[in-house]
Amino acid sequence: MASEKYKQWSVVVMSTLAFTVCFMIWMMFAVIGIPIKQTLGLNETQFGVLIAMPVLTGSLIRLPLGMWTDRFGGRIVFFILMLSTVIPIWMISLGTEFWHYLVTGLFVGVAGGSFTVGIAYCARWFPRNRQGLAMGIFGAGNTGAAVTKLVAPMIVVGWGWTMVPRVYAVLMLVTAIAFWFLTYSDPAHKVSKTITVREQLLALKDPRVWRYCQYYSIVFGGYVAMALWMTKYYITEYGFNLQTAALLAAAFSIPGGILRAIGGHFSDKFGAHTVTWWVLWVSLLCLFFLSYPQTQLTIMTVSGPQSFHIGLNVWVFTALMFTMGIAFAIGKASVFKYISDDFPHNIGVISGIVGLAGGMGGFLLPIIFGALVDLTGVRSSAFMLMFGIIWVSLLWMYFTEVRPIHKSQQKLSAAECVDVLE
Repeated sequence: MASEKYKQWSVVVMSTLAFTVCFMIWMMFAVIGIPIKQTLGLNETQFGVLIAMPVLTGSLIRLPLGMWTDRFGGRIVFFILMLSTVIPIWMISLGTEFWHYLVTGLFVGVAGGSFTVGIAYCARWFPRNRQGLAMGIFGAGNTGAAVTKLVAPMIVVGWGWTMVPRVYAVLMLVTAIAFWFLTYSDPAHKVSKTITVREQLLALKDPRVWRYCQYYSIVFGGYVAMALWMTKYYITEYGFNLQTAALLAAAFSIPGGILRAIGGHFSDKFGAHTVTWWVLWVSLLCLFFLSYPQTQLTIMTVSGPQSFHIGLNVWVFTALMFTMGIAFAIGKASVFKYISDDFPHNIGVISGIVGLAGGMGGFLLPIIFGALVDLTGVRSSAFMLMFGIIWVSLLWMYFTEVRPIHKSQQKLSAAECVDVLE
């Protein structure tokens, strides 16, 4: 009979592998969407809708999936979720019209809900002081976005884009079967059947939940949106082909997944608040530079007009995106550390609510990115929008967390001084 430790790590490893495959599939329109856009002659807004459509379903289904995970257990919910996407993934290769891809994208998007299932499933196998690490390791499955950027372009070049969903459908089926045979269930991890849906949803009244939703809409929603948008950005802004653009875009996606485990470790050690605070500041600094558009500046001098070009070259741009990818990776883990600390008995439903908010950010942002480009003609407008969102979040965090902590520390110091005088 398998030991408890073996079960713990078997669950984490297989859940992480399954989540990586699900995320690969969830993000595949970032690559196959480009030849589809060219074939159908889509504008920027339509392209944003195309790549965001799977994110919509993956976002909306997170809350019910979290509740079902609490009620029925993560193993069976995760398994059924993966099986339900196999046929829709294959059907993408048969599409010929814009609405075909939108409809199949909605069904394929269910794969994105796997995060809510897996995060609660893994966390319950570990004690509270190690949950941050366990959730961080599982969250490393976000590297599926980078894997897609490395693998899908090679398939597109070798066999055409329609082969990508066919390969991914087979991969999902094999992964689902392996997951079922190599994971375990524990009845003690399920919530009591006496707890109603209404009681689970009472968490929506807690202001902390809404604050965590805002943070996660940045570190996860922003990550998803950028991961979907960056391949095309490299093509249109710097003139690269699909393979090179996808490879450079992976510089943002890779740390966004792999380093999530480090974010979990930091959150266990330094606390979710401290880590999230610095993540937002680092992201704001990166976005300040990323927001500046390519500019041709002419200055009138005593010897006549002098022109200068101001803008980020591809290497500085990629370095900034890589840095922001690291920050988002750490932030994704720190936000869920908040949840495991504050809501240990209903991680599934809270992670479903927060995950839904993050996913909706990932759905809406690519569409807004496309609309901004169509309206302004400025490609870096996407980063300007992200800069504003993070600035608002930092203000919210300061007034709801930083100031109260500072005031409580001042009161504690004053009380200690009184004790000393007495």
